Amino acid sequence: MADPTRPAHRSPAPAAASVHRLLDLLAAGAPAEELAAEPARTRADGADAGTVEQVAEATEVALAVRRALDQHLRREAELSALFDTAGDLAGLRDLDAVLRAIVRRARALLGADVAYLTLNDPAAHDTFMRVTEGSVSAAFQQLRLGMGEGLGGLVAQTARPYASTDYRTDQRFLHTGAIDGGVAEEGLRGILGVPLRLGEEIIGVLFAANRTPREFTPDAIDLLGSLAAHAAVAIDSARLLEETRSTLVRLEAANETARAHSAALHRASDAHDRLTKLVLRGAGIDDVAAEIAALLGGGLSVHDTDGSELARAHTDPVTPSTAGLAASHTDGRAAFADGVWTCAVLAGTEPLGSIVLTGRTELTEPDRRLFERAALVTALLLLLRRSVAEAEDRVRGELLDDLLAGPDSSPHWDSGSLTLRARRLGVHLGRPHIVAVLGCEPQLRSRLAAETARTARGLGGLTGTRHGQVVLLAPGDRPGDLAHTLAADLGRALAAPVTVGAAGPGAGPDELPASHAEAVRCLQALHALGRTGEGADIADLGFVGILLGGDRSDVSSYVQRILGPVLAYDAERGTELMRTLHAYYDHGSSLARAKDALHVHVNTVVQRLDRVAQLLGPDWNSPAHALETQLALRLDRLTRGTDGSPLGPGADAL
Repeated sequence: MADPTRPAHRSPAPAAASVHRLLDLLAAGAPAEELAAEPARTRADGADAGTVEQVAEATEVALAVRRALDQHLRREAELSALFDTAGDLAGLRDLDAVLRAIVRRARALLGADVAYLTLNDPAAHDTFMRVTEGSVSAAFQQLRLGMGEGLGGLVAQTARPYASTDYRTDQRFLHTGAIDGGVAEEGLRGILGVPLRLGEEIIGVLFAANRTPREFTPDAIDLLGSLAAHAAVAIDSARLLEETRSTLVRLEAANETARAHSAALHRASDAHDRLTKLVLRGAGIDDVAAEIAALLGGGLSVHDTDGSELARAHTDPVTPSTAGLAASHTDGRAAFADGVWTCAVLAGTEPLGSIVLTGRTELTEPDRRLFERAALVTALLLLLRRSVAEAEDRVRGELLDDLLAGPDSSPHWDSGSLTLRARRLGVHLGRPHIVAVLGCEPQLRSRLAAETARTARGLGGLTGTRHGQVVLLAPGDRPGDLAHTLAADLGRALAAPVTVGAAGPGAGPDELPASHAEAVRCLQALHALGRTGEGADIADLGFVGILLGGDRSDVSSYVQRILGPVLAYDAERGTELMRTLHAYYDHGSSLARAKDALHVHVNTVVQRLDRVAQLLGPDWNSPAHALETQLALRLDRLTRGTDGSPLGPGADAL
């Protein structure tokens, strides 16, 4: 039986029970919809209006707690996603992979239809589409936005995030045809853009967009901004890593180049030392050519300035390429032409010859420099040889001058000692020898002397200068043939006329002075006869040669006997009767052509010839006397110039 003194058991108040249920639901993580249904359940249980109101107030508090819990959970999930993103980005090393990962994660975190990223172009002063995720429009993927244009251009310019619920109708932004066209083709409506910031520098913009209108909450903006901050650091790290890689690649390439250059320098220095030692040891051109061929792994030939071969190693006979030699002469470098490498051998600007490399169609730059260095060494060797040859030529020239001076030049002239001196130089004066005297333009005389010295060495003779003329003494017994050959060969070498008078043969020192005098007269006769650039001996000159080669004591008296009155008349009065006679006969006894040659009136020619008739007699031009007159004129021209002066050394001997 119940104790009447104790209070009766009372059920919990309805309001307290509802609050207890709300707490249980919160603890169980019930959705907000179930929490919101609690006031209705209390009313259904028959609670009064005051209780229902209390439960409704408690439900509002529970819903607020639910929202706070949901926000914390969402924030925790976002932070976890950001940490995961940072970890993923930190593991990437390729810039393109980093950019693709950023837009992919932005699209996933914000639940957007499309995510994309633009990078700023400081040179063009705009921002351009770099990576997209979820995009289907080619036009959209190729957009470039000027600073301040569209939503993205404004973000890039102001460095502030911007969001648009519906970009198509949003007039806060500067719309352009290109941007609106790309956005419309992609079908975008709601767009959010945040800056990619590195310190104070804005490097681009990160976007999330939907194809339906969307209100981007502050949480969404913060989330995309946080992702953009991570992305900017990752982009900068990837850029630095790429720059480091590129720098390392360039450094490695530079190191490799330096190593190759050092090896090439060492090889070139070693080759130069080897070649120089060869030259200093007195090695010949053949030895140097063999060494160069071995160094370059090909065949090599050395040529003189006229193309004649001086040495050859490991190759068949080869002719220097004209085009290659010209190119090498111009720029001072080896040139490849006609299947061979050619390098001019120069002493300053003076050509000494050439070297030709065969068997190598390609030359590396170090090998090419080595080949060019070989040309320098070859030039050194040729200069040394030339110095020796010039010293020997001076000795030979002194001997030749003593030989041609004759016994009248000095009481100590001794044919026996001269013969011994010649024998020591390899010249045997007991054999028949020819004396040739060579003439050319004065400015070319030194070159003629050098070319003649080279010819003399080949012939085993002597050369020098006497009375300003180049003289050659060579073994042989056909002076005319030698004169023809010398005029032709030396004329080609000088690219100018070379006139050669030859005489002989003579054996022994006693006969050489007379041969020299005869060669001088022959050279003068060639010039007087208008045969400059030819070679001849006395026999080649016809009747003039007979006169010059025989007893010449009566030549002057003969000229005086035939033309003496005319010569005297010109000398006394300064007239030009002799010149008129020369012109008259040179032009076939034609008054008209003679007056043109003399540049006078025909009557003047007639008057002068009348004066000649008065001086020489009326039959001076008759067939019986015309031949004697013309012969005397020719002999006068041979012995004296047209101005009356002697033609040169030896003319008085006529």
